[in-house]
Amino acid sequence: MTAKARILVVDDEEDILELVRYNLVGEGFEVIPAETGEQALKIAGSELPDLILLDLMLPGINGIEVAKRLKNDVKTCRIPIIMLTARGEEGDVVLGLEIGADDYVTKPFSPRILNARTRAVIRRKTLDVSDTGTVIRIHDLIIDPGRRRIELRGKEIDLSFTEFQILLFLSRRPGWVFTRSQIVDAVRGENYPVTDRSVDVQIVGLRKKLGSFGNYIQTVRGVGYRFKEIS
Repeated sequence: MTAKARILVVDDEEDILELVRYNLVGEGFEVIPAETGEQALKIAGSELPDLILLDLMLPGINGIEVAKRLKNDVKTCRIPIIMLTARGEEGDVVLGLEIGADDYVTKPFSPRILNARTRAVIRRKTLDVSDTGTVIRIHDLIIDPGRRRIELRGKEIDLSFTEFQILLFLSRRPGWVFTRSQIVDAVRGENYPVTDRSVDVQIVGLRKKLGSFGNYIQTVRGVGYRFKEIS
């Protein structure tokens, strides 16, 4: 792992910010602090850190909105995010993860666990090359991994981060059948804390946005999903 990976830590509680900074610096990371969502967006866009530790409960722009804006910006969409949250409710966690966050840590947290999660996410980022590669053209559907852009009959389609990842993963392997767990692992990394049920929800939304092209994503009963083989 790169010894001096740069981490943006966003939290409005000074003692938490200092605790996280102290532990990460001790682990060999460089830490950039921010106390508001506005600061986080500005710093992320200019500094392009290797990882963002983002508190959900922030004054002004909250953490969920910050994550959403970062993931919808082509410049920052590939920066991994770990959410720091005192709210352990499943709905809050799932919402953040579906927007595109990579992991979450619930307060109060163990510094050792936070360090381990941080290293795991940065390691996945270093190994992950799934967002780059050849443009995929399937009749009137164009999938551009590098620009994270989908065009259908010449019109751009707005997909969420997770919808894009699932479509890209399946379309690169037409005819192959994947279980829900395999899809989760492929688009998020191993042991991603989301249930298999969330894959079904994403598939429903993806098919709706693709219209008639949604039929290319086929359900294999009792197994999972596959992308229709191209004739």
